[in-house]
Amino acid sequence: MKRRAVFLDRDGTLIEERDYLYRPEQVNLLPGAARAARLLREAGFYLVLVTNQSAVAKGLLTEKQLAVIHNRLQHLLEREKTKLDAVYYCPHHPQSGSVSYRMSCACRKPAPGMLLRAAEEHDLCLCNSFLVGDKLTDIVAGRRAGCRTILIKTGYGEQELRKIWQARIIPDFVLENLAQAARLICAYSIYPRACRCSFIFGSTCGGATFSR
Repeated sequence: MKRRAVFLDRDGTLIEERDYLYRPEQVNLLPGAARAARLLREAGFYLVLVTNQSAVAKGLLTEKQLAVIHNRLQHLLEREKTKLDAVYYCPHHPQSGSVSYRMSCACRKPAPGMLLRAAEEHDLCLCNSFLVGDKLTDIVAGRRAGCRTILIKTGYGEQELRKIWQARIIPDFVLENLAQAARLICAYSIYPRACRCSFIFGSTCGGATFSR
């Protein structure tokens, strides 16, 4: 039986928003985020981080430095008796950065490549999964993957609302923060959809930094 997942954006959703976070000491969990993650895992959801990290393409940090940052994030969560089950990131940018990272890829949100790869590698049911983020690109990626989508108002969420209405790409829910999203997801999990997932794979993605 396929597992249900919650795909989480990183900056502004799980941790404090910063312009190009590049040091582990800059990682701070948003209030209530660890408790929300714990609640979701206790409800049986697989927690997957999906994050665009064009700072790698732009030379602001290396993939090794990014791994240290994500290890710091995992450590903070583990101190609160929870964790991420997998982390996926896209290091590319379509116009900027070094040649090796400058590309129009299938993994950079709003493309759904990171979600599709996670579903394939971890046997996830996308139509019974949720995407939680604070940007239009998150919502589009979640919808393209077949997930229910939740925009939260932390990070850039409030600013992104106008873009979302103008684009007529409406999330399934708009909530204040990850804690509210976790409670709603757990309530909806009582009524699962019949799984109708179909996958299209072969995308190039930055990949998982860990999967436990």
